Amino acid sequence: MKSAEDQVVEDDLGCQDDESFFQDIELLQKHGINMADIKKLKSVGICTVKGIQMTTRRALGNIKGLSEAKVDKIKEAAGKLLSNSFLTALEYSEKRKQVFHITTGSLEFDKLMGGGMESMAITEAFGEFRTGKTQLSHTLCVTSQLPGEDGYTGGKVIFIDTENTFRPDRLKEIADRFNVDHEAVLDNVLYARAYTSEHQMELLDFVAAKFHEEGGVFKLLIIDSIMALFRVDFSGRGELAERQQKLAQMLSRLQKISEEYNVAVFLTNQMTADPGAGMTFQADPKKPIGGHILAHASTTRISLRKGRGELRIAKVFDSPDMPESEATFAITSGGIADAKE
Repeated sequence: MKSAEDQVVEDDLGCQDDESFFQDIELLQKHGINMADIKKLKSVGICTVKGIQMTTRRALGNIKGLSEAKVDKIKEAAGKLLSNSFLTALEYSEKRKQVFHITTGSLEFDKLMGGGMESMAITEAFGEFRTGKTQLSHTLCVTSQLPGEDGYTGGKVIFIDTENTFRPDRLKEIADRFNVDHEAVLDNVLYARAYTSEHQMELLDFVAAKFHEEGGVFKLLIIDSIMALFRVDFSGRGELAERQQKLAQMLSRLQKISEEYNVAVFLTNQMTADPGAGMTFQADPKKPIGGHILAHASTTRISLRKGRGELRIAKVFDSPDMPESEATFAITSGGIADAKE
């Protein structure tokens, strides 16, 4: 039997893999930052040293009780703990090996996505109503908990619902397809209903704290849908600039969370009719909402459209490493699955 000391050494070695992800903010104490200031940082969802690097001095200065001198001291301490240097592409490719993929439930769809929903990235699926966006979200809630390829161990999910479309009973049906226990599946999904765009932003502070508290346990964050509340809270051209600014801040936060904690972020998005499209002879006069801000923030964008019956067609709309191609999948009682020929 191993002695307690051996066990601790092994645990330490285990922690080193995630060291770049989870450098706890409390390490700053060694560099002269007091606990009261660290608590202030945690209260706004900054729980890791990397989180400080991802926050501007101005934003830190807005935290109650942090003076300019303190902010400089915190930034300096974080700089000592993190290497700001460049990496070679080879070193970065080693780092990218920590990226995992979550299956969608359909092999065709996975192939289109290069293995599934990627971690440390934002994947956005947009389409009209009834194209399978929410069904895809529900299926991912279950598939992300199952062990997968390349040593993926499965993990918990956070689901932020803005349209009141989350149904736990639907998860049970999908769980039946994969032969997993209903209660275990539901127990691993943390659900929150957002009512305003501000509330949606505040929930991200909780998400960051949760990801930190249970480091490496959560694998997926779903927001269904990202734009619904922004559409309601900001109306007309007059408020468009403010809406896009707030949206940019939220997406920037999501991108940072996904990189900081190595999780996959999946967003669904709505469509709008483009009144000017008739002039330009566009084949499809509808486009996803959120404008360029959302288009640039999403790592991979997938467009979903209806096919015959229960069939749906997914197309890679924009991606840094996947060609534009299509895949057909079906919506079944057990969630997203391959289309039967």
